[in-house]
Amino acid sequence: MQAAKVQAERQERAATKGSSMSPAMLTLVLILIPTITGVAGQLLLKVGMSQLGALELSMAALPGLVTRIVLSPYIIIGLAIYFGGVFFWLLALNRADLSYVYPFASLSYVLITVASWLLLHEAVPPLRWAGLLVICVGVILVARS
Repeated sequence: MQAAKVQAERQERAATKGSSMSPAMLTLVLILIPTITGVAGQLLLKVGMSQLGALELSMAALPGLVTRIVLSPYIIIGLAIYFGGVFFWLLALNRADLSYVYPFASLSYVLITVASWLLLHEAVPPLRWAGLLVICVGVILVARS
């Protein structure tokens, strides 16, 4: 068991060699990058879909609908940003336990709501703000563990 711990510490030092960041800080950065890119991607997807206007959902309209969606610049860029964050998510998963990393993904709920309220002028009721506060408390508890 002790040998495995020593090996893990060596790998940790090697992974952060040349970086002025502590291993824990680097892990947090690797977690936050996909969270932020996910939020940016979702905002662009929302703008792109809103620009399409009312959509008819039928088998006859499906080919045209798919074409409009895949040709939307906002949707293309939103998907690229969203999936670009996956690379950093994989790096975070390599460095920390899934049970530590995954709860940070819930920060996207908080950031999406704040960004939607500020940028898209969406109404956010008080009960939703309370729920977001509970999420933040949970993330803080996980981060301290």
